[in-house]
Amino acid sequence: MQPPEAVTVDGHDPSAEPTHPVPTSWVARLGLAGVGMCAGWFGPIQVLLGLQAASLAPDHKEATLSLVTGIGAAVSTVANPLAGAFSDRTTSRWGRRVPWVVGGTLVGAVGLVLLAMATTVPGMVLGWCLVQAGLNGTLAALTAAIPDLVPVEQRGLVSGVVGMTQTLGIVVGTGVATLVAGTTAAYLVLAVLVVAAVTPFVLGSLDRPLPRGHLPRIGVGAFLAGFWISPRRHPDFAWAWATRFLATIANSICTMYLLFFLTDAVGVEDPELGVLVLTLLYAACLVVSAMVAGAWSDRLGVRKPFVMVSGVVMSCAAALLAIVQTWSAALVGAVILGIGYGVYLAVDFALITQVLPRADDRARDLGVINIANALPQVLAPAIAGPIITWFAAHGTHADGYRALYLLAAAIGIAAALLIRKIRTVD
Repeated sequence: MQPPEAVTVDGHDPSAEPTHPVPTSWVARLGLAGVGMCAGWFGPIQVLLGLQAASLAPDHKEATLSLVTGIGAAVSTVANPLAGAFSDRTTSRWGRRVPWVVGGTLVGAVGLVLLAMATTVPGMVLGWCLVQAGLNGTLAALTAAIPDLVPVEQRGLVSGVVGMTQTLGIVVGTGVATLVAGTTAAYLVLAVLVVAAVTPFVLGSLDRPLPRGHLPRIGVGAFLAGFWISPRRHPDFAWAWATRFLATIANSICTMYLLFFLTDAVGVEDPELGVLVLTLLYAACLVVSAMVAGAWSDRLGVRKPFVMVSGVVMSCAAALLAIVQTWSAALVGAVILGIGYGVYLAVDFALITQVLPRADDRARDLGVINIANALPQVLAPAIAGPIITWFAAHGTHADGYRALYLLAAAIGIAAALLIRKIRTVD
């Protein structure tokens, strides 16, 4: 059922496709919020959770890291689409998205504080689950703001900025985790940083209230049923989901065990500093490629060729890490992976916003897409942990990482091929 056209705010129909470009200041505030949110995620993922796992369970550090990140990712697969669906129907006078940005950020910050205080593995699990639940609520609202407000012809550029801020968040989070003395202090710094970075977006949001009565009331059954988006009725959405799922698994495999890869396979003397150096290289290349690819995709009016090429480039990086396990090869691999993933982040999200099934449910549908981001965080540890453990018992850690990265390369190629199935976007 389409909402009545008369139910608008200041002549604005919340379901309508935006036609006016958003100002640069809004894009900057969105980007800053993304940096803070991603710092709160990736500081723990890249360094702090691994260090904490090694401290609390030194004989089972890989399994402990897999347990904590896996349970947290399972929480995120539920939290993101739920927060998105509720925000689609939020009628607060502050808008649909802002209340969820605020609430999610505060919950995520509390989770980081609990991680700082954790002295047991269950404490780690609780803190990380709160971080995942809260920041996924923030993510659902922030990503929905793009199709809410940004016209199609500007989305490649804005998506490039969002992709760039994710990487800057990785750099900031990894920098805090590496340079701040002690995991406790690092977690607390990240908690403050997340709140500070999101505040300007909240204060300067262009979010508009959803008028009461704009959307019909629905029962619990219909609400839950809405999370199933039929691949038969919406095949392009399904192929976009599958592509995002595979590409994220490949990238997660390449990055999630980087600390242990440098320690056990490459054998660098200071693996924490090594992670920071590789992350900086990866980030610099991703920032440049995301901005260039996003603007170039807008100019040409095409998305799929960029996404296909990015999958192949990421696979090349994974293959290099598998075949040549040296510090020099890791540096080159970081450059290649950054270029490929930058192009992917910039253009794939713009493509996804063009295949969303229903304008009234943008945040919910993007939340379903974000399951393809979160689920690999469950599967990547489930895949990586047993592979590394088996090879460590029957061969060497280096053999385990070789098999793991070759698998990532194959998955990346599969993602590049699947994007060809999308028909309604060039």
